[in-house]
Amino acid sequence: MAQYTDPRLSSTDGGAAEVMPELSEDDDDVVDDEEQWQWMEEDSQTVTCLFCDSSMSSVAAVLQHCTAEHQVNLVDVIRKHHLDDYGYIKMINFIRSSKCDPSCLTVLPDAPLPWESEEFLRPVIQDDPLLQADPEELCGSEGSESHDALLQRAHPTEERVRRAEEALARATEDLHKLQILTQSLILNSETCTPGNLGPVAELREDEDEAYFSSYGHFGIHEEMLKDKVRTESYRDFMYNNPDVFRDKVVLDVGCGTGILSMFAARAGAKSVIAVDQSEIIYQAMDIARSNQLEDKIVFIKGRIEDIKLPVEKVDIIISEWMGYFLLFESMLDSVLYARDLYLAEGGSVYPDLCSISLAAVGDAQKHQDRIAFWDDVYGFNMACMKKAVVPEAVVETIQADTLISEPTVIQTIDCNSVCLSELEFTSDVCLKIKDTRECTAIVGYFDIFFDKGCSNKVMFSTGPQVTKTHWKQTIFLLERPVSVTAGEELHGKITVRKNRKDPRSLLVTLVLRDRKQTYSLQ
Repeated sequence: MAQYTDPRLSSTDGGAAEVMPELSEDDDDVVDDEEQWQWMEEDSQTVTCLFCDSSMSSVAAVLQHCTAEHQVNLVDVIRKHHLDDYGYIKMINFIRSSKCDPSCLTVLPDAPLPWESEEFLRPVIQDDPLLQADPEELCGSEGSESHDALLQRAHPTEERVRRAEEALARATEDLHKLQILTQSLILNSETCTPGNLGPVAELREDEDEAYFSSYGHFGIHEEMLKDKVRTESYRDFMYNNPDVFRDKVVLDVGCGTGILSMFAARAGAKSVIAVDQSEIIYQAMDIARSNQLEDKIVFIKGRIEDIKLPVEKVDIIISEWMGYFLLFESMLDSVLYARDLYLAEGGSVYPDLCSISLAAVGDAQKHQDRIAFWDDVYGFNMACMKKAVVPEAVVETIQADTLISEPTVIQTIDCNSVCLSELEFTSDVCLKIKDTRECTAIVGYFDIFFDKGCSNKVMFSTGPQVTKTHWKQTIFLLERPVSVTAGEELHGKITVRKNRKDPRSLLVTLVLRDRKQTYSLQ
């Protein structure tokens, strides 16, 4: 058996020249001084009211708004309770986190105050302008300046703020034009370009070593081989569609123990090229030899992005690239790289179609065990731990009877046409609730299809309603359950993107009823 390790160098040519968008010009308002830009950004930032969603251009305006609209004078509260810097910060964060009624601030006891816990030093809103205000300045240097006098001192800055906002608006428009140009250039030069190097391909070998090392141990391959849903689906697809493989040249990306390569050889392939970077490939060579398939299968150790195949084109690419929530591990990136570089015209990638689905879960016990548990741990409040626990997606099997909505497909992928950039996406979510219960989590899973050119089509699902697979399901626990009623629709949005620090892991952001949470899958 031949073993090839030659490196492959590739380059991409730029696309057609783009016309630079014309930027706005105003000689009187051009700002060149960096310090003045910083001043404008600081003075023009918006300040959100403590008791409603209103936004204003200054702290002084918010104080005036609170007095006029909510009948609470925050300066009087600061004076009455002699709040220092820390006391003032705790008060602001307490109001924002508890969403208390303004009236409760007028009937506070002298002690203890409800915000005395150190947890209220943690900002609820990052870079909150109200937290940056000095309580002594708000109350006057001698503690005797009236609230009206404070507002009067703030008025002269309003014109500067207005002019700064106008200048920033023009700058924002210019930046938007530049963004459009940049996106156009990127799409023209990278999208679906043969051999396109994505973030995974650009990883150095030492940066990617841990990933491939994890596949060097037999244990993970034993788990995958024992997954009958997975392995038998690939086998049935190949054995039951011999016309697809007869006399074809097949590329197996990430061959592992070589099981798919051997299926293809037995299904009538002319030859199979099996590629894998992990050490398991040496066992795969022995396995092929033990089954008298060494003349049909050529093994190549290395990443598909780094090696050179002994043929110019292949007819079929097979791969078991799917990770948790389908896209975890980003192995599909490597399959698409191989497709764009080596797949012959009229050829196909298998599996060829995939879909990702979501459903609502109502499992109060699991939520109690994983999230509510931290509220009382042997008599101690450890609720702050939720901030670390909730953002980690959970991979495990859930019971079908905990599903409280119909599933909805949020993304469909055609492996023969999808572009690398489309593997990061945002999708609307609409879950049709079928059971009146609290929604405690959202579950994600995927379905796989062998369809193109197949007289005997094969598919399998990793959902909770069917036979368990080693992929299980991916669970996104909600910090606070959402009450839902049978017959209603739970609307939201999901964004799936690679973690820039580790492109093989995923960041998933869910928005449900204006509650936003980002989860990591790593």
